[in-house]
Amino acid sequence: MIRKTMLAVALMCAVTSASAADNSHSNKTLSASEIVEKNIQARGGLSAWHAVQALSFEGKLGAGGNRRPTLPLPMPDKHLPSLTSAQRLPEEAQLPFKMLMHRPRQVRFEIQFKGQTAFQVFDGAHGWKMRPYLNRQDVEPFTADELKAASLQPDLDGPLVDYAAKGTRVELGGQEKVESRDTYKLTLTTKGGEKTHVWVDAQTFLETKVEGQPRRLDGKLHPVEVFYRDYRQVSGLQIPFILETRVLPNSDATAREKEVPLQAEKIVVEKVVVNPKLETAMFSKPEIQTASSQR
Repeated sequence: MIRKTMLAVALMCAVTSASAADNSHSNKTLSASEIVEKNIQARGGLSAWHAVQALSFEGKLGAGGNRRPTLPLPMPDKHLPSLTSAQRLPEEAQLPFKMLMHRPRQVRFEIQFKGQTAFQVFDGAHGWKMRPYLNRQDVEPFTADELKAASLQPDLDGPLVDYAAKGTRVELGGQEKVESRDTYKLTLTTKGGEKTHVWVDAQTFLETKVEGQPRRLDGKLHPVEVFYRDYRQVSGLQIPFILETRVLPNSDATAREKEVPLQAEKIVVEKVVVNPKLETAMFSKPEIQTASSQR
């Protein structure tokens, strides 16, 4: 994933007395590690997430629309590369999807499109896809770029849980407003040197926005932001039920003036199951039954 340059860290000086520190939570400077600790606690706690071995999601994925140029069909969160659509849908469509996640870092994503099922599978090391909407009925391996993108994704508990043990460094880049709410901006640097940003709400300590994988449109990379909304408790865990993806203008000022604003993409989760029983074969290379093989 292409990352932006890390913002300079500007921490406030410590308060001069204990009584001043107690007057207001906003007066107390939190370190990056303290913010992460509060975030994990707000999401259900470390022990609760350690107990999760699998997750399943079902819902609807928004795609298409008259005002939108050709775009990849979006994937929930950042766990899979995009499925590229053959053509722009003329009207906004709500496509049923299902995503299965299993440790360690195994993901299966299925989407219903025009009566056919497209899918992507990542077993933690290798990936496969099938795209019938492109009239391709064969299982194809991930491209080198898709495999790299999938291999960089965090496990099902996200990038902040056990970040130090995973070799990730977290730094505080200050506070920013996100949709009128105060947030802490965290810069994450993986052991491989990849950078990403996460914005944590200063009141709830839940993630409110994350930096998504850049999308290539018209030969140019565009920054992507994913907003997390409508958190609900599922088996003691706080999980967002709405994910809104925004593709931002290209950094080229000249190109930005000519670009048509892109419509936000919304994913609405309708059902979440914690620790469902999943077969190992769901994350292996799919075997497609053809007419000749069924004889």
